[in-house]
Amino acid sequence: MAAKPPGTGRRARAGLRLGSIAIVAVVLLGAVAAVVVAHHATDPHSASTSSPTSTSETVTRNGTAAQDENVLAAAPMLQLPAQAAQPQAMTTGSAGPAIAVAAPTITNGRWIPGGFPETPEGALGQLKALNETALASADPQVYALGYRELSEPGAPDPGSTGLTSLLRSMRARAQLPAAGSVTGLTASYLVTHGQVKGAVTASHYVVVCVLGQFSVGFNGEAVAAGVGDCQAMRWSGTGWRIAAGALAAAAPCAWPGSADMVKAGYRELS
Repeated sequence: MAAKPPGTGRRARAGLRLGSIAIVAVVLLGAVAAVVVAHHATDPHSASTSSPTSTSETVTRNGTAAQDENVLAAAPMLQLPAQAAQPQAMTTGSAGPAIAVAAPTITNGRWIPGGFPETPEGALGQLKALNETALASADPQVYALGYRELSEPGAPDPGSTGLTSLLRSMRARAQLPAAGSVTGLTASYLVTHGQVKGAVTASHYVVVCVLGQFSVGFNGEAVAAGVGDCQAMRWSGTGWRIAAGALAAAAPCAWPGSADMVKAGYRELS
């Protein structure tokens, strides 16, 4: 049986000052929408005056490997208005062919599945596995635990990431405890799309981005938004880990399958 993160059995009583489940759903919807704005506002690389980086699988080769890594990670991505993350009509357009992502080969005894190949697609698969597993609790402490478990020394602090901002904002706006499990609160993150921002082959380093539907529920009432996440990853010799160095610039957030998603360069993960 797969190991579970510590502390997931605790149940904290939420001190909600809300009149009904319907009101809770409205508050959570506002929190999820606001998270997109918070994600962009807290990222120093997301200024609207910056030019977005290309989302093609470009290999950088300038200067030292460490310099190339930091430049690649910090290069701003295309940023979309917050409403792009809300449910909207699907499009038949595409930013390119689907990206084949292998299934994990290591699951037994592992909280976060692993065993992905030494390819950019393998890094996408590892980031997908990390985020889908660590966001299921809607708890920033649990996400930080998973993030650190897959990080090499010198990696950015999990508290600086956009997904931590997402979870903190959601809980604060819904008047939930800052951390810990909450009776009736559920969450899921289903990754369906991704892109490879670029790679530094000399140091087995790649920046990858995933996009998925983040859903939050409270006592049966649920809301959702499209949330993206970019991370710098490095091959350790045995697996992919969050790389030391600069924090990757904020990912575009769009509803999966929408025209905004295509505009941001995301491709289906198969």
